[in-house]
Amino acid sequence: MSTRPFRAHVPTRQLPVFRANSFRVIHGVNEGDPLADASDLVYEDVYALAEGARPARLGLTTDPATGAFRISAESGAGETGARVFLDSLLTFMGPAGGTRDALVFVEVDESGTIGEIYLYPLAPLAQKKGYALVTIDREGARDRLAKTASVAFTRGTRITLANGAQRPIEQLRSGDKVLTRDSGPQTLRWIGLDTLRAAGPFAPITIRAGALHNTGDLIVSPGHRLFVYQRIDALRAGRKEVLVRAELLVNGTSVTQDQGGFVDYFQLLFDKHEIIYAEGIAAESLFVEPTARPNEVARNLTDPAPRLPAREMGEAELAIPRDAAEALRRLSAL
Repeated sequence: MSTRPFRAHVPTRQLPVFRANSFRVIHGVNEGDPLADASDLVYEDVYALAEGARPARLGLTTDPATGAFRISAESGAGETGARVFLDSLLTFMGPAGGTRDALVFVEVDESGTIGEIYLYPLAPLAQKKGYALVTIDREGARDRLAKTASVAFTRGTRITLANGAQRPIEQLRSGDKVLTRDSGPQTLRWIGLDTLRAAGPFAPITIRAGALHNTGDLIVSPGHRLFVYQRIDALRAGRKEVLVRAELLVNGTSVTQDQGGFVDYFQLLFDKHEIIYAEGIAAESLFVEPTARPNEVARNLTDPAPRLPAREMGEAELAIPRDAAEALRRLSAL
């Protein structure tokens, strides 16, 4: 994906999606048909992702006033400028009994005729496996989409490269070597960009310089997890190595949540889930299953099952001290 400058007042996003023809009904009322918009869907129809199906990159711009989507010039799918509607949030029952959620986008031409339908999985879908449609939600799709930018850094964040140099995240390119905590130098496979309103629970978290021994302010999405090694188990998590969501560290002084305007969220993807260094803080990279990865990435991935770093780490949430940031600053060895 390109990270060239864009007009900040036109929010954009890049989503790995499957075209409708790749996701067809294999059993049920609409047997043989591709995925449709919500008005034509039938409960309990069983869908399957075609063998060899690869996601395409759907680039969308967002009108700040109306929230309406149009296909961006950088999109790998669809007609530039075409209108796109977020149709629904679907839930499927998987072959082993678990559920999988996915968002449906509908592209239309100027006359309102449907041109293409896209499926954006929010959990991995295995190819040639049956998924029964159990829920069609046309009200909660927008909120669910906003939550997808949960592991992201903001524009200007300095990322440590393999040679020790630091580079602003917007200047990184696919193929750059980035330093990771557990795997040494690793190749950056893909950079995602999402521009959202910095409002409500999706407003970014600012960790002031020095709050966690960071060299500069680190600004991340609320759900972004930071890696912390505690010399003493200050978080009472039952382990010394933990991943802590940034929003749990907010204290109103050294760690704040800042509302207003728009925020550029960048996601970094490697062959597997990694811990990298941003402004000197160890933080996680994007964690996405192979079936949901962008097309140009999927061809190059070497690890078929992304995972946490070698040492399994839990997320400390249940016993966060009142001022966890200060406790971690004093007791951590980053």
